[in-house]
Amino acid sequence: MKNRRKLIKYIGLSMIVLLILAIFSPTWTPHIKGDNSISVLEQVEINGSSHEIMIRGNDKNNPVIIFVHGGPGNPEIPYAVKYQDLLETDFTVVNYDQRASGKSYHFFEDYSNLSPDLLVEDLLAMTDYISERLGKEKVILIGHSFGTYIATQAAYKAPEKYEAYIGIGQASNMIESEIDSLNYCIKQAQNAGNTDDVLYLEGLTEKIKNGDTFTPRNYVMKYGGGSRLIDNPDGDTIGILFSSEYNLLDVIRYNYGVTYSQSTLIKDIFEKPLPTVVTKLELPFYFIMGKYDYMTSSNAAKKYFDMIEADKKEFISFEQSAHYPQFEEKERFYEWMSNTCVK
Repeated sequence: MKNRRKLIKYIGLSMIVLLILAIFSPTWTPHIKGDNSISVLEQVEINGSSHEIMIRGNDKNNPVIIFVHGGPGNPEIPYAVKYQDLLETDFTVVNYDQRASGKSYHFFEDYSNLSPDLLVEDLLAMTDYISERLGKEKVILIGHSFGTYIATQAAYKAPEKYEAYIGIGQASNMIESEIDSLNYCIKQAQNAGNTDDVLYLEGLTEKIKNGDTFTPRNYVMKYGGGSRLIDNPDGDTIGILFSSEYNLLDVIRYNYGVTYSQSTLIKDIFEKPLPTVVTKLELPFYFIMGKYDYMTSSNAAKKYFDMIEADKKEFISFEQSAHYPQFEEKERFYEWMSNTCVK
């Protein structure tokens, strides 16, 4: 009996130690060899709030990309290294966790003023910081999903800061996009003979048309409108936990940040859709859309693309991808980036 109690006590203490180690274990981003390479993961003060940034590239003289993640509240630092290895040969890539997201979520910080406008201000301040730090007059701006809602507005407000704007999974008229998503899911459910799914989704029609809700993302993913060539990387707690860039405390921050950011920011996407905010861009811009993207409808994005005035613009469809063409077809994305953005 005594031995059993000792064993239980030993196991309990071991679990506590392991939990503490998991929460407070050091985080880092893998080193890149080379005299002029850069590979850093750190917190910097941007616009009055501490932001986590990751900067990676084989040569600091290469063009610089600032990548604005989606969500709201879904940072891509925990899995970016897996997909941007090719980009790092020709570009210096900057990922950052937005205010109140991921490692930039701080438990005792007041986020009552969190808004898309504030995130745009953060991005502009981040751009100034990165440009000065890396000695660049201009950088390339890439937004993904909800990140395009922020990045498009930044490109509109300060085109002089950017070589070009690239929208991946571009936000547009969100009600129109969500109706496309709903109709797609209903059709796929009908084809699969999933009557219960059809009835449930059809019951959401009026709420979606009124802008009261999204097409449930679990259904979009179930029917191939989220990702097709890779597993959906967002919200993969186990994958995030086993990245070198995040520890258990960061996973907890991530989940708090997702909940808070989405409850706070999503209404703005419906109430102030991008076509009512930005109709002209004074810099080259590109929309890269997966053919099967029903998180942000490619059809709605194309309509928005057509209405934007610009001296140079291009709409590129990735025929095998859904919402993550930069990851699902990363070789093609790398080739397109190198051919388009390397001078």
